Amino acid sequence: MLATVRPSLAGFFEGINPTAPVHLGTRYDTSGNFLPEPGNTVISHLVGGSPSQAAIIEVRERIRAMPDADRLAFTPVPSLHMTLFQGIIEYRRRLPYWPEDVPLDTSIDDMTRLYLQRLEGFEACPPFRIKTVGVTPNGLTVAGASTEDERILRLWRNALSVPFGYRHPDHDAYVFHITFAYQIRRLADERAAAWQDLFDDCLSFLEREAPVIELKPPAFCSFKDMKHFEELLVLG
Repeated sequence: MLATVRPSLAGFFEGINPTAPVHLGTRYDTSGNFLPEPGNTVISHLVGGSPSQAAIIEVRERIRAMPDADRLAFTPVPSLHMTLFQGIIEYRRRLPYWPEDVPLDTSIDDMTRLYLQRLEGFEACPPFRIKTVGVTPNGLTVAGASTEDERILRLWRNALSVPFGYRHPDHDAYVFHITFAYQIRRLADERAAAWQDLFDDCLSFLEREAPVIELKPPAFCSFKDMKHFEELLVLG
């Protein structure tokens, strides 16, 4: 483990993790261009124009300003969101990431139509609040703003597993996040201290300027790639 970074960040550096990023070549290419990867999901977008969105954009810009930020592929600001429940996706056509009662070769568009039908009459869980608990090269790690908010987040995931027809292996331990970027190349070990200082400063900034992140209600969305998530049905 690199002595200058926390264990949760060590995997972003080439000395600890020389393997290629998992989504490189399917979700985005080595030039940082996003590739077609259709699917659907349940997310909460950031509230546009809110103070917390402004603070998050500021942190995103601080990361982009790092001299080695060219090792990251950044998603557009309007796409920023927190994933509440992972839907199906083109390059993950296998159990338990797909409902057992639907053929694995069903088209993504047909799956989206099916889920729209299954989500009719879905009984929304209570609203929740979130806060930032960590900053990484990928973006923000978030959690419920209180113990009750965290309980409600898990309640949503349990409820959504019924119409979606599966639970991922990390269903109960899922780490909520707001993605800014994906790694094209692992960061250089000698840059670890600079990145760690940035993340510490950004976390302090968000704790001060955005103690609660303002989110739109959860919505079932479709997407063609990671640049845009089209809200089809608001659930909250």
